[in-house]
Amino acid sequence: MIPGKELVFCALGGSGEIGMNVNLYGCQGKWLMVDLGMTFGMNEYPGVDLVFADLEFIENERENLLGIVLTHAHEDHIGAVPYFAEDLGVPLYATPFTAKLVAAKLEEAGLLDVVELIVIDDLEQFQIGPFGIRYVPLAHSIAEGNALVIETPYGRIFHTGDWKLDDAPQIGTPATAEELTAIGDEGVLALVCDSTNVFNDKACASRREVYEGLLEEVKRHKGKRVLVTTFASNVARLQTLGDVARKTGRRLCVAGRSLDRIISTGQACGYLKKLPEIVDIDEVMDLPRDEVLIIATGGQGEPRAALARISEGSHPIKLEKGDVVLFSSRQIPGNELSIGRIQNRLAEAGVELVTDRQSMIHVSGHPGRPELETLYGWLRPQILLPVHGEIRHMKEQARLGLSCGIPKAVFQKNGDLVRLAPDHPGKFGEVRAGRLVLDGDIITPSDGEAMVMRRRIAYNGVVSVAADRKGNVEVSALGLPLDEDYAEFVDEARRDVAEALRRVKKGDRESRSEACRLAARRAATRWSGKRPQVQVLLLED
Repeated sequence: MIPGKELVFCALGGSGEIGMNVNLYGCQGKWLMVDLGMTFGMNEYPGVDLVFADLEFIENERENLLGIVLTHAHEDHIGAVPYFAEDLGVPLYATPFTAKLVAAKLEEAGLLDVVELIVIDDLEQFQIGPFGIRYVPLAHSIAEGNALVIETPYGRIFHTGDWKLDDAPQIGTPATAEELTAIGDEGVLALVCDSTNVFNDKACASRREVYEGLLEEVKRHKGKRVLVTTFASNVARLQTLGDVARKTGRRLCVAGRSLDRIISTGQACGYLKKLPEIVDIDEVMDLPRDEVLIIATGGQGEPRAALARISEGSHPIKLEKGDVVLFSSRQIPGNELSIGRIQNRLAEAGVELVTDRQSMIHVSGHPGRPELETLYGWLRPQILLPVHGEIRHMKEQARLGLSCGIPKAVFQKNGDLVRLAPDHPGKFGEVRAGRLVLDGDIITPSDGEAMVMRRRIAYNGVVSVAADRKGNVEVSALGLPLDEDYAEFVDEARRDVAEALRRVKKGDRESRSEACRLAARRAATRWSGKRPQVQVLLLED
C-alpha cells in the first residue's frame, strides 16, 4: 500500500501488547518508521528467547521507506535493529546515548559499516522526505527518552514514546510545561500516546522519592551486605544508587555485563560522572559486609544473569544469612515464575527480600491518569491515538481522552491502517502484522510448523515408530508419564502397530504410515491419558 495525499498510521508491533514497538507513518507515497523493538519469549514459545514484529508489509514497501527514527534505547524500541536494519536498508536516526548503544549492537552483528546511523545531537528539526522531525526530551527510566514532533503537510503529530512527568529527574532535562504548551499552541493534529499505566489513578512518583526510599532502606540494613537489582538501562536509577552508596559510606560494586556497558556508554555521553569508584567483583567479598552496595542484573528472573547465579551459589559474589536484596524494579508480566524461583532460593538461604510493594524503591517510567490528563491539556490535540499497551489499556485511554475533551479518539491495533488526515480519522484497512521468533539462529514465523509441533510435544510428548515390510516394528516414547509401565506399553504398542499394518495394503505407503500413527497414539492414550505426537518411519527393503 503506497500512501497518497494523506497522513496514515500503522503499528506493526506495540499496539495490543506492551513491547515490540514498530510504528509507521505514511505520507505522499513515503513511509517513516518510528522504533524497531522486540520482546522476550515466554512460555508460549518454548525454546525461544526473542520475539519480533513481522515486517512483511514494510519489507514489501522498502523502496518507499525513508528512515527509522528511534525514540530511546530500551530493548522494546531498539532490540530488533541488528536483525532487520540491513534488510530494510534505510538510515537510523537517534540521539547520542541511544546511538552509542545501537552502534554496539550493530558492531556485535558485524553491521556497523553496513547500516547508516545518523546521530542527532541537538533539538533542531531535521527533514526526512515529507516528514519534519524534532526530538522533544521527556522523563523516562533511561537517558534521553524522547517524544517526537512530526511535521507533515497534513498536520503535526506528537508521538510520545515512553514518558512520564517528573519535576526532579536524576538524569537529563525534560521539556517544561511551557515548552509543551507552546507546541499545543502551534496546533497538534494527533497525539500518539503511551497507554501503559492508564489504569493508575495516581501520578508516578518522582525519582527524588525513589532516592529517599532507597536511602532509607540501605540505612535500615546497617551491618548487612545489601544488593540492589534493577534494569541495567535505568541510568537514573544507577546514579541514584551511586548517590545512596556515597551517602551511606558504602563502596559500589557492579555485577552484570549489561551494567558495565550502560555505565561506560552513559559516561561517554556525559552521564554518571558522579558515580563513586567501583570495586571489582573479585575484591568485594574481602570488604566488611556493611561497607559495600552491590548492583546486579537479573531482577526479572533471567537464568544467566548475575542475580540468578548468585542465588545458585555459582557467582563470585556470595550472599549470606541476614544479607538483603532490594528489587528496585517491577515484575514484567510473564516473569513471575522465574522471579519467584530466584526469590525462593534467596529466602531459603536466609536472605531478606524487599520489593516495591513494601518500600518506595521503584517508580514506573510511564504516566498515570493525572499525567495523561495534564499532557492532554498542554497539547490539546484534535485526535488521540493510544499505543503502547494491551487492548484494554488502549481502549481505556481512548475513553479517558474523550472524557477530557479531545474531539476524537481512534482505537487501533497491530496491522490496522488508520487515516489521520484529511477528512474524518479512522481505520480504513488492514495489513499483515504477525510475530517472528528467533529460534536458535533462525528467524521464523511464530505460528510455523516447528513452533506448533514443539508446543504439542512439550504438552503431550512424542512416540516414534519404525516399521519395515516384513512386519518388524519398533516403538519408543519420550515425555509420557509411564515410568515402571514403559516396557509393557512398548510391547503392546508394537503389537497394535503390527496388527494395524496387516490390515492395510502393503503398496499404499500413505495408508501404512497413517495406520502406524493411529495405532501408536491410541496405545499411548490408553496407557497415559496423553495424546502424543507420533513420528513414523517406514523402512523399505
